[in-house]
Amino acid sequence: MAEQFSSCVEFGLQLSKRIYYGKGAVPAPAEEQEMSRSPERYLPTAPMCYAVIREPELVDNPDIRSYQPYVHGGCEPPALIPLQMHGVSVDVDCCLDTAFITVGGTWRVHCVRTSAVCDCRIAVPMGEQGSLLGVEVDHTGRSYQTELITLEDEKHKEKAAKSKDGYFLKSQIYTVKIPQVNGGSFLSIKIRWSQKLFSHDSQLSLRLPFSFPAYVNPVAAGQKISKKEMIYLKLNSGITAEVLCKSTSHPLKELTRQEGKLSFSYEAEVPVWSSTDFSFSYTVSSSDIFGAVLLQSPFLGDFDQREMFCMHLYPENGQNRKVFRRDVVFILDISASMRGSPLENAKNALLASLSQLNVHDTFNIIAFNEEEYLFSSSMEVATERAILNATQWVDANFIAKGGTNILLPLTQAMKLFQKTTDSVPLIFLITDGAVENEREICNFVKSYVTQSVCTPRLCTFGIGLYCNHYFLQMLAQIGRGHFDAAHDLDSIDFRIQRLFRSASSVIVANISVEGLESLDSLELFPIHIPDLSLGSPLIISGRYDGTFPDSVKVSGTLAEMSSFVIELKVQRAKDMQLSNVLAKRHIDMITARAWLLESKELEEKVSKMSIQNKLPSEYACPVLVKTDKGNKAPEPFLIQKAYNKLSLQNMEPDSQKIFLGGLGVGFGNLKATAENLPPAVKEAKPSAGILEKAASNCCSRMANHCCGMYLIQACSFVNEQCTIVCTQLCTALACFELAKCCFELCECECF
Repeated sequence: MAEQFSSCVEFGLQLSKRIYYGKGAVPAPAEEQEMSRSPERYLPTAPMCYAVIREPELVDNPDIRSYQPYVHGGCEPPALIPLQMHGVSVDVDCCLDTAFITVGGTWRVHCVRTSAVCDCRIAVPMGEQGSLLGVEVDHTGRSYQTELITLEDEKHKEKAAKSKDGYFLKSQIYTVKIPQVNGGSFLSIKIRWSQKLFSHDSQLSLRLPFSFPAYVNPVAAGQKISKKEMIYLKLNSGITAEVLCKSTSHPLKELTRQEGKLSFSYEAEVPVWSSTDFSFSYTVSSSDIFGAVLLQSPFLGDFDQREMFCMHLYPENGQNRKVFRRDVVFILDISASMRGSPLENAKNALLASLSQLNVHDTFNIIAFNEEEYLFSSSMEVATERAILNATQWVDANFIAKGGTNILLPLTQAMKLFQKTTDSVPLIFLITDGAVENEREICNFVKSYVTQSVCTPRLCTFGIGLYCNHYFLQMLAQIGRGHFDAAHDLDSIDFRIQRLFRSASSVIVANISVEGLESLDSLELFPIHIPDLSLGSPLIISGRYDGTFPDSVKVSGTLAEMSSFVIELKVQRAKDMQLSNVLAKRHIDMITARAWLLESKELEEKVSKMSIQNKLPSEYACPVLVKTDKGNKAPEPFLIQKAYNKLSLQNMEPDSQKIFLGGLGVGFGNLKATAENLPPAVKEAKPSAGILEKAASNCCSRMANHCCGMYLIQACSFVNEQCTIVCTQLCTALACFELAKCCFELCECECF
């Protein structure tokens, strides 16, 4: 789908050459990315909006009508013309390890005549673990906004599953269709999403897609159009310590500075829109492990009236702290579905991780399909010779074939750690499939969980959408490890290596919190406290009833096998909505728990949390609701009230809702795993048409170069006599419906 989207944008840019901007106006070149011939080179690198062109004859300048020869036929798949942007502002609110981003902008439908309408498609590229929070659109007397509805009704589940009005192009690029927009009108769009701050070397970093291509710069003959960029950044680290800004991509002006808090702004009149992603990194100054505990009362209308708490623990800034010796077992899926890129990328990540071990560490490798294949019958010391032997063994034995059996290699890995005494054992499970006995596997791992430092930590990594991500999350929670996933194949190598670096650099193990025993009730996220790793913060949160102590004592074991104790002060959270910060992790963890326990009560709780925090989940999906001018949009209070009466779905008839699908990851696919289908990635799949996608791309290029449209585009480069001849030829071809035939060969229903 990503390649097809890129091809449609490329064709749209060619089609936009029909537009006449006036004497002396020079539009930006469409082929500005000539150096990169990647099939995905026209994917959005910033929030953008496109006109969906099904009929080429609609393309014209809404301000200056020009002679446009009529073209018979239509575009299938539709061409996508990037709209010109007339203003953009970004509001970033960083709280703990989460950033909340609001991008507001104005785009004009500059490529469709005023008497016509077209659909528009908004593309939202989000950052690390991005979650869409909402989209609002205003244009020509009507507005659209996203709301969440529960998926208890089978009809709604089916509509959400089949929806193509909202889908992922790639793992972090989501698109939404806005129907029936008038040519020449302005769209005021506000997009909200959240994403994680990336932690590395004791720094927290933020990167926002903010690189706009040249062809979105507005063009107008004889007048200068104002282009203003605005960025506002607010940071609340949750720590009463000095915050140091380490780097930034744009010239930010510091507005305020307090203990643990910063705010910046950037505002500039620019000749062209930003061509650089916005990035910002900071660190909290400290020479030792530090942290705090934040408390907050539930807001008015919160269905859960228990108090909230969040404990965050940070390693010191220096890298001199000793880490635990590493005993590592890699368990890698080599079933037939991993054939090709998934297995190669996972293998490269495994070998790169092995190279990070030193001679004090030990390792082993287990490959599995229906059977298990051990590199060694015991743990091997990570010498150069042993790693070379492992590399050769991997090259010889990593052959994708057979089915999937996860319990067998996991049992073998646990046996390898029976004699471990002075290290933190680590198991890394990498798979792309789902299995029938997943709950049995969770119970098996539970039997190994103890309060000992030497209990194996289990880290899990999922590839694609056929594996059960909630099973893997629950397995990591039970095993006091970490979970990550690659929703597209290109990120497998990078994400596995990042997971290994974080999980294998433990500086404090066997962490416990004293002082919470006196609470009347306590719900902890995650259910077992993981270790503190070098360079990465540890965040523990939850809900409680009772009186929280003024301070809590956190204890653990250092790599020298000595005791670690720190007392953390408890304070009320200010300028931070904890429920928003914690909502995503709580929803994911409760969803995993609901899956494990098969609890309808927990499923209902997840749907309530989703609607309350405007976060899509497996049990609540977004819909786009239209509001005509003069009709007031539903207030949040009314939405919540309607939900409490279980009548949110009845606020608008289904015909007035546009279902947006694709925002959940599902619970795996046993059938696809049994059939060894290649990993499904997080993007929309083209519906079955006359030809496969590859043929469709081929035909669209053929149509671009062989049909009458190409001749029309060429008219701008030749003299008047030749223009007349070309126009007459196009008309003759249209009579035989050649253009229509060429476009209909590429029939697709995805746009």
